[in-house]
Amino acid sequence: MRVFVTGASGYIGSTVAEAFRRKGHWVAGLVRSEEKKRPLEAREIRTVVGDMKNPASYLPLATESDVWVHAAAEWAGDFEGLDRATMNTFLDLAKQPGRTRILIYTSGVWLYGKTGNNLVNESYAMEAPPLLRWRWDHEQKILQASTKQLRGIVIRPGCVYGGRGGLTGSWFDSARRKGAAQIIGDGKNRWATIHVEDLADLYVRAAESRLSGELFNATDRSRFTVLEMAEAASRSAGANGRVAFTPAEEARKTMGFFAEGLLLDQHVDSSKALQVLGWNPRFGGFAENSSRYFQAWRAHQADKP
Repeated sequence: MRVFVTGASGYIGSTVAEAFRRKGHWVAGLVRSEEKKRPLEAREIRTVVGDMKNPASYLPLATESDVWVHAAAEWAGDFEGLDRATMNTFLDLAKQPGRTRILIYTSGVWLYGKTGNNLVNESYAMEAPPLLRWRWDHEQKILQASTKQLRGIVIRPGCVYGGRGGLTGSWFDSARRKGAAQIIGDGKNRWATIHVEDLADLYVRAAESRLSGELFNATDRSRFTVLEMAEAASRSAGANGRVAFTPAEEARKTMGFFAEGLLLDQHVDSSKALQVLGWNPRFGGFAENSSRYFQAWRAHQADKP
């Protein structure tokens, strides 16, 4: 298959691109600068420097591809607008006759809201407007657009860890710089989590399947509290398990919807991916091996210019 990945130098996108390449697929990706090209080119991944604001910058490579993985997220900018524009670019390309395309859209489990100990799956009917409602709308548009010419697949990852760090990297960073891992709230909530390599494996399995119009959660089976994970990160980073707490209301004022996501208490089931795709997370959760994740995170920091 010929695979094109948006956000190919990003945390999820780079790992997904490498996973496809390791399976022997032709892989290309969208990056923002010449500097970001080098690590991907070294892994046999073709790159184009461009921007989601300018679809023409990546259209030639996307047109050559059979599989589109939308993994880019503009958290600091017009997240919704750029996400919609990129989705619509792919949906328009899919109308070209003569080829079957696959579009894999990256969403997230934050859409489920606060579930507590209630185990929810892909069939869960949300009782309240989800966090980032527009993302749910985009999911539905892609799933409903699935035809013989377009296989639409949506993946909802949990909070991702491993490799360069994701959300858990901030705990290592604050533990090293400030002597305590910084969290929001009291830490009694539980995140639904997933290792970045397990997540990438799910993307490949979904693309290589013949499925269309399907939604998959991507979480491991761990049930650590945020406090337990932050304490483990603190110990691994040399801060002796110390944790600093930012009050929820204070975080909401400065971080908005992102703080709401970090405060969620969730229990999310991913057994559909196991049953349908044979996908089985290999990593058991962040807290049980945080020292190895710290070493990986620190190595990535050393690579930064």
